[in-house]
Amino acid sequence: MQTYLGIELGSTRIKSVLIDSHHKTQSQGSHEWENSLINGNWTYSLDEVWSGLQASYAGLALKTPPAAIGISAMMHGYLGFDKDGKLLTPFRTWRNTNTGPAAQALTEAFDFNIPHRWSIAHLYQAILNEETHVKDIAFITTLAGYVHWQLTGEKVLGVGDASGMFPLVDGEYDFQLVTKTNQLISDKVPWKLLDILPSIKTAGENAGVLTTQGAKLLDPTGALPAGIPLCPPEGDAGTGMVATNSIAERTGNISAGTSIFAMLVLEKPLSKLYPEIDMVTTPAGKPVAMVHCNNCCGDIDAWVKLVEESLTTFGATVDRNVLYTTLYGKALEGDTACGGVLTYNYFAGEPITGLDEGRPMLVRTPDADFSLANVMRSLVFSAIATLKIGMQILDNENVKTDRLLGHGGFFKTPVVGQKIMASALGTPVSVMESAGEGGAWGIAVLAAYLQNGSGKTLDAYLDEVFAAEKATTEKPCPELAAGFAEYMKGYVAGLAAQMVLV
Repeated sequence: MQTYLGIELGSTRIKSVLIDSHHKTQSQGSHEWENSLINGNWTYSLDEVWSGLQASYAGLALKTPPAAIGISAMMHGYLGFDKDGKLLTPFRTWRNTNTGPAAQALTEAFDFNIPHRWSIAHLYQAILNEETHVKDIAFITTLAGYVHWQLTGEKVLGVGDASGMFPLVDGEYDFQLVTKTNQLISDKVPWKLLDILPSIKTAGENAGVLTTQGAKLLDPTGALPAGIPLCPPEGDAGTGMVATNSIAERTGNISAGTSIFAMLVLEKPLSKLYPEIDMVTTPAGKPVAMVHCNNCCGDIDAWVKLVEESLTTFGATVDRNVLYTTLYGKALEGDTACGGVLTYNYFAGEPITGLDEGRPMLVRTPDADFSLANVMRSLVFSAIATLKIGMQILDNENVKTDRLLGHGGFFKTPVVGQKIMASALGTPVSVMESAGEGGAWGIAVLAAYLQNGSGKTLDAYLDEVFAAEKATTEKPCPELAAGFAEYMKGYVAGLAAQMVLV
C-alpha cells in the first residue's frame, strides 16, 4: 500500500504524519520548538529548522519510502536570500508586528488590506528602514517555501501560501499591484518584485521532486531515496482548511492554537476593504476572508504551567493531559461573566485591536470572585475575544456559512472550547475526528491528491476523503453567549490599559 508524508512546521511543534491510500494515519513524529525574541524580532534559526525536521521525520520510523511528500508551515513572515542562497537577515516570523508603517502605506496605495505579518509588508518595511541587505535580495519566501526549495531546488509556493505574501488575482500575483510596488521601490533597489517572488502552483500540480541533497537534509541516515514527488508547499491556514474539509463556498474553519484564525470561503467579494480582514485563498485558489489574531492559547498554557509547578512544589504529580482537561472543565463552572476577572492573552502585538506589542495581563475588580473557575473561564474567553471583534465584521457583511469546523489545541479538551466558541460566535461549531491530526495530516492529504486526484477537483476529492468522517457539534448556549457578551464589554473597555502598558 502506498503512503504519503506530510510535515508541518507549526509555532510550537514540527509534526510529521504518514497516511495510507485511505488517508488514515499510519505513524507520526514530532519535535517541540519555540520561537526566540532576539533584538526585538521573533525568530527561529535555520539550524533549528533542520534539526527539528530531522527529529520529527525520524520519529516516523519509516520502513518504505512515501509515494509523495508535502511541506507546510506557518504562513507569512520574511526569509530573504542573496544570489548564492545565503540568508540575509534572521527569519522574521508572522508574529512580528513592527511593520506598521509599511502595512499602512501599502494598504493605502493598493486599496487592499496588507496586514502587518504579510511578506510584502516585511519586505517594504526593510526598504523603508533602509536596511543594507535589501539591495542584495535575489529571492524571498515563506518558511514552507524555504524548506521545499531546499528539498527540491524549486522556488515555488502553493497558491494559499502565496496569497499571504502578496495579493493575488486568479491565482497569480496581481499585476497592477506588482506594477505599483515596482514604482514605489524603483529608486531604492536594483531588482523588480516578480524577480524575487516564488512561482505559484495550485493543489494537484507537481512542484518538483526530492533531490539527493534534499533527501539527506531530511534523513541524514541516507535511507530516504531521491526522486519522490512533492506537492506545492502550503501555509498552515490552507492545510487547516483541508484538514476540516472547508474549501468549498459557505464553509469555514477556526484554527486555534498559539494564534487563532477563522477562514470563511466566500460566495462574493466583501463590500469594501477592512483592515481587520485578510483576503487570501484556499489551496485551490478560491477567495477566503481570514480573521487572524496573533494570540490564543499562550496565556492558558502559561497558567497551566504555573498550576503544574504549584502541584510539583507540594509533591503532587498530575499528567499534563489530565491537568489541561480538568482546568478547561473548570471554565464551565465559573460565573457567567467571570465574576469580575479580566485577562488579556497578548504575548505578541495584535493589529485587530491596534497593538504593536502586547502584555499578558490579569486584572480584577476589588469585589471580584477570584476563584480558579473564574480565572480559567476568563482565560478561555480571552483566547477568543479578539477573534470575535473581527468576526463581527463578517456578520455585518452577511457572510454565510453552512458549517464552521474547529481544530487545534483549543479544541482538544472535549466540549469546553467548542461550546464556548459556538456561544461566542453565535453559530454551531463542529470538530471532526481527523481535525486533531491538524495541518500535517492536511498536507499529507494534498500529497495524496497530487498522486491520485487526476480529473477531480479538490472539493470533490475531499468529499470522498471525509465521506465516513464523524464529527461532534456544539450549539450556542444562551447563558454562555450572554456571559461572553458581558465579558466583551469589559474587555474592549480595558484595552486602554494595554495601550498604556506598551
